[in-house]
Amino acid sequence: MFDGLFQPMHLLVIFFIALLVFGPKKLPELGKGIGEGIRALKDGMRDTPAEQAKTPNPGPNPDVKS
Repeated sequence: MFDGLFQPMHLLVIFFIALLVFGPKKLPELGKGIGEGIRALKDGMRDTPAEQAKTPNPGPNPDVKS
């Protein structure tokens, strides 16, 4: 059913539609957000709750000003 779904031409069309919908300025921010979400998901799946309890939470960085 999904054999030829992600061919290069299909990916180009999907990218072009995303470019039209989100615009050229928002597209890199969107990609960055998706990448960070996937990375957080992988980290969460790798760590067990017991391992997460062992790692200390450094808390907020006092050098960074919001």
